[in-house]
Amino acid sequence: MSSRDVMLARVRQALADVPAGEGPGGEGREGPPVARDYHRVHGSRTRAQTVDLLAEHLADYRAIVHRTDAEGLPGLIGRLLAERGARSVLVPPGLDLSWTAGTGITLVEDRASSTARELDLVDSVLTGCAVAIAETGTLILDAGPDQGRRRITLVPDHHLCVVRVPEQVVSSVPEALPRVAPDRPLTWISGPSATSDIELDRVEGVHGPRTLEVILLSAAPEADRAGS
Repeated sequence: MSSRDVMLARVRQALADVPAGEGPGGEGREGPPVARDYHRVHGSRTRAQTVDLLAEHLADYRAIVHRTDAEGLPGLIGRLLAERGARSVLVPPGLDLSWTAGTGITLVEDRASSTARELDLVDSVLTGCAVAIAETGTLILDAGPDQGRRRITLVPDHHLCVVRVPEQVVSSVPEALPRVAPDRPLTWISGPSATSDIELDRVEGVHGPRTLEVILLSAAPEADRAGS
């Protein structure tokens, strides 16, 4: 038998128990139904407890967490950028410009023509968020107007991400998936970029921002609690 015959025989064997009328999905055909009887929520939490769990898991991943309200947001962003000595911040085209009011920092426009080298010269990037998952400490960006193209959050060394709480926070991954479109460029972020070498020495900033700061933006007045 040729290698082709061997492979086809293995495929036939693997599909031998597939019921008649079912098969892989394709153009004009639907695949077999997928059972989705798994738990969507684990335990019982209030919305405030879910937000607290998100903050805890973000911190576990070495992200720096802050809390503020709409009134305090511009001042907090200005302070965080000043503390880093940032002279420029990249902003998506749909970002609320009131977030950067009074910072005095050069705003860099997100342009399709920007090269990776040009993006690397930017000190910080400021974005919104599509949804955040409390149980995994994960932020999902979907290239929405306040998030911009995927690469602007992968090249600059410092990422400031604003999450509106509690409306953008869910408990689990199954709860998050229906809130994002699978045909959009999704970026899932769990802490700053990090990897380990063969001796398990952690190195940050290899595949994305070295520093991730997350601002939990509450509609109700709330004092900033850095490092929550």
